[in-house]
Amino acid sequence: MDPGPLLRVRELGIRYEGTDAATPAAASFEVARGEVVLLLGPSGAGKSTLALALNGLIPHAVPATLTGAVAVDGLDTATTPVAILSTRVGMVFQDPDAQLVTGTLLDEVAFGPENLRMPVDQVLTRAETALRRVGLWERRQENPDHLSGGGRQRLAIACALAMDAPLLVLDEPTANLDPQGIEEVYAALADLVATGDRAIVLVEHNLDAAVGLTDRVVVLDHDGRTYADGTVDEVLRARADELHALGVWLPVSALAALRLRAAGWTLDPLPLDPAELRAAVEAADAAAHNSGRIAPATVPEAASTPSSLSYDPIIRVRGLRTRRGHAEILHGIDLDIAAGEFIAIVGANGTGKTTLLQSIAGVVPVPKGQVRVDGVDVARTSLRALSRRIGFVFQNPEHQFIAPTVYEELAHGLRLQRLPEPEVRERASDVLRRFGLADKADVHPFLLSGGQKRRLSVGTALVAGAPVLALDEPTFGQDRARADELMHLLQELNTAGTTIIVVTHDMQLVAEYAHRTIVLGEGRVTMDAATSDVFASEAALRAAGLRMPPLRRAFAGLQRHPPLAGVTRLADLPGAEPGATP
Repeated sequence: MDPGPLLRVRELGIRYEGTDAATPAAASFEVARGEVVLLLGPSGAGKSTLALALNGLIPHAVPATLTGAVAVDGLDTATTPVAILSTRVGMVFQDPDAQLVTGTLLDEVAFGPENLRMPVDQVLTRAETALRRVGLWERRQENPDHLSGGGRQRLAIACALAMDAPLLVLDEPTANLDPQGIEEVYAALADLVATGDRAIVLVEHNLDAAVGLTDRVVVLDHDGRTYADGTVDEVLRARADELHALGVWLPVSALAALRLRAAGWTLDPLPLDPAELRAAVEAADAAAHNSGRIAPATVPEAASTPSSLSYDPIIRVRGLRTRRGHAEILHGIDLDIAAGEFIAIVGANGTGKTTLLQSIAGVVPVPKGQVRVDGVDVARTSLRALSRRIGFVFQNPEHQFIAPTVYEELAHGLRLQRLPEPEVRERASDVLRRFGLADKADVHPFLLSGGQKRRLSVGTALVAGAPVLALDEPTFGQDRARADELMHLLQELNTAGTTIIVVTHDMQLVAEYAHRTIVLGEGRVTMDAATSDVFASEAALRAAGLRMPPLRRAFAGLQRHPPLAGVTRLADLPGAEPGATP
């Protein structure tokens, strides 16, 4: 007898208390055992909210009005206690800190099975297996607070794996992971579903990693209604132009193929990964190649340091040693950053990227005389005065929200500068419009979607007009359209003279925008060069836990079409932006 789908979602609508509209509005789909379903949609469509309804946290723990129905393994999530649902649904939240509660990694992973009153030997076996799968077994006695953001994300995944539930729901599980960590997590997930008795619902923006594991794709529109539901071929390949116009992330290789198609190339079926793109381009005929009018390969503009830079450093770091508790994270870093540079800081999880960025911005204490920003010693300057010189955006947006509404969050910093109220209103309203948050002005920041929170956090840093902006994972939680808008805005600010420093694991973002890339390894600078030079050595990148950007992997060493061999940026490909109006 057919047991039916493991998960059934029917016309699901969710409205939080204090809001007028339901988001999602009417989502419907099913998930069978053994399936991996990728849930996509623009920022604000309600993907994370939907995920919370799958294990009963909505409506049992989070106040909200729910219409429609969700059933997991035959159980109605609206009427079944969360304790029972936890044996059917394992959950990994967008913010791992929201689910970590104990003092060691081992205790954290054992916590769930212990609450099921399992025998001790089974609890320990589950905990060890889960920690080994995510590469954290050797650190099992450490405090979770000592892990990097990516490390905490892997720990949260281990906690879900230890519950051994038939349905695993992951909300942006690789957002804070380095490329090597992403590969390890997806390998673990592939092992998990290989037996055919478990299913995964995956909310993910990093489609370059996710597409190889995915069986089906469900897409929500801006209102949170089901827009598409089908196989990878039926949705991602056949409807890529539609999804791009909707603001949904696509794999970088698919975006590149759409541009080449617009330039006259015949690339069918649509490539979704670097290997497919490379094979499709090599197989393309010469006539299509010539119609693309590809110029000889040159060093991309964004990867070259602009000639207009002032080499009197706006940031000077000398012998920086930053500690967290008794541990030294950064070990004597020397660094100069010129006014007007666009810098990317990259490296494996736990190498000190965020700590370096926070040290430069004065978010964590640094010794006197080791960091100077715009002429002042960070250690001797108040945070209020420092905010006029450098704006900082946290990896987790919620860590910087202090006001009761979105508008007040933007206005707060301006009022600290004692600006006239009409100017406060004008500048705050301008940022609301630029970031698509005008209709959220009176909403509490914590009620925004993940992508909206990220835009607000960037807006609070921008609104003060500081000459330096430091951003930790700036595109985390954004849909494709909003991420593009944000990065183009940062590029415009940079062109106008603002110094931009980003910490990111997105190697394609680095290739597209950064003039210069700094690679950290174990709290030290291991590489510091023009971005094109950093990407010249694949062996060095792999040794640092990093990977080449997707386009570099696809095009390097092309035989039939050598002019493409030097292209690393989407902007350097022929053809219009997909979905653009001619």
